[in-house]
Amino acid sequence: MNTAMPKSLGVVDGVVIAASSTAATTSIAIGTGVLAATVGHQVPILLILAFLPMLGIAGAYARLNRSEPNCGAGYTWVGSTLGPWLGFLAGWIPIAGTVIFLAYTTAICGSLLIQTADKLGLHGLDPNSTAQCTLVGLVILVAVTWTAIRGVSHAANFQKYLLIFEYAVLIVFCGWGMIVGDQPFSLSGLNPFAFDSVTSLAQGLVLAVFFYWGWDAAFSVTEETRNPEDAARGGYIALFTMLGLFVLGSIAFQRVLPVGKLAENGAQGLSYYAAKLVGEPWASLPLLALMFSAIASVQSGVIPTARLTLAMSRDRTLGPAWARLNPRGAPAAGTVAIAVIAGFVALLEFAIPTLNQAILAAVNTIGLLVAIYYGLTAVASAVRFRGLLRTNPAEGLRAVVVPLLSGTTLLALGVYLAGYYATLSDGFAISVDNGWFNLAAPALIVLLGLAAAAVAKWRRRSPYFVTAVAATAEETV
Repeated sequence: MNTAMPKSLGVVDGVVIAASSTAATTSIAIGTGVLAATVGHQVPILLILAFLPMLGIAGAYARLNRSEPNCGAGYTWVGSTLGPWLGFLAGWIPIAGTVIFLAYTTAICGSLLIQTADKLGLHGLDPNSTAQCTLVGLVILVAVTWTAIRGVSHAANFQKYLLIFEYAVLIVFCGWGMIVGDQPFSLSGLNPFAFDSVTSLAQGLVLAVFFYWGWDAAFSVTEETRNPEDAARGGYIALFTMLGLFVLGSIAFQRVLPVGKLAENGAQGLSYYAAKLVGEPWASLPLLALMFSAIASVQSGVIPTARLTLAMSRDRTLGPAWARLNPRGAPAAGTVAIAVIAGFVALLEFAIPTLNQAILAAVNTIGLLVAIYYGLTAVASAVRFRGLLRTNPAEGLRAVVVPLLSGTTLLALGVYLAGYYATLSDGFAISVDNGWFNLAAPALIVLLGLAAAAVAKWRRRSPYFVTAVAATAEETV
């Protein structure tokens, strides 16, 4: 079976895929209210603090990719360094996280279309109804899946134009809000010691990790990139770009809207913000930019996940269908399968009545999952290159100590927050305020991952589970 993909991508394509996956406009428009409800005015410093471990983890990805370029990324690196069971989870968890992301972003796309139709005078649908938004959004999921299976270069080219428009609108409106906003901005918003409690800080950091999640998509197309270093450059550029946009957006929103209004408007936050600044038709531009961001992030979410499942299929930890490439060299079968599963999960979200609640539930789940697999990958990098501490201490600081601190920080935050959720409620209920509900999805995903790993090991007889752990302790790449 041919599983070789054409090397047609450069650093710009990597930046576009990583930036689209991170979806800055969507994160700012929807996630800022979630963070404000958790940490109040401390959103800007929270996003800066969350960036620090992200930067350390990006360094780990870059070094691991130089050592072993593979579209499996953390799945491959963690498996060869920390063992196949943890490695399988490092692949399974981002797949599950992306499916959840695609499911709720599909509903967001539907909500944005409904809001646009409402502005055009076509009334009748509720932009905060999970069911209605999901059904409309499924049409978009089908369309972007079709563009993704045509090949990643086509998808990246399509996303370039979406990014240019949405970033231009975002920067202009946030900059204008910073100037004319009538809400006072206190420097306490940049004080790392002004958080109300350790719990709110921990919860906020895990949620902020979700903001940055997606920059590693550049590494998922490393086998289609002409130079493996371009994947690292793409990830770094996207990550620093996100930092600037997130801090700008969080301050601008606070200059225009009180914290209570940020949390209250949820999925319609950016539209409410724009309406406070300008009248129509200009107030519709951010809505259009957000729609482009959501569409691009759905497409870019499908792309890296299909390549991760390709890597797992090559090792027979997943079935052979995931490794099938179309004549363009794209994993078309895996791309379609991911979209179908995401569509099914989106339909399950009907149990959560309002879109705002569905978004918060998804963000809580994905934040915990991302903390786990980023943490595992960073720890794997520290273990693999630990020999540098002896042979080159200065390089060992960057290659071992920084990734280890970054990875263990995220893992510790995840454990702390899981413990907090476990003590938050006495019983289970389908509500974002219920601790056991917030724990249920991440726990179920991990358990299903262990079950799938067992099938791969004992039924598929995957070589991934019998190959000796790579002797990489003395690696000096």
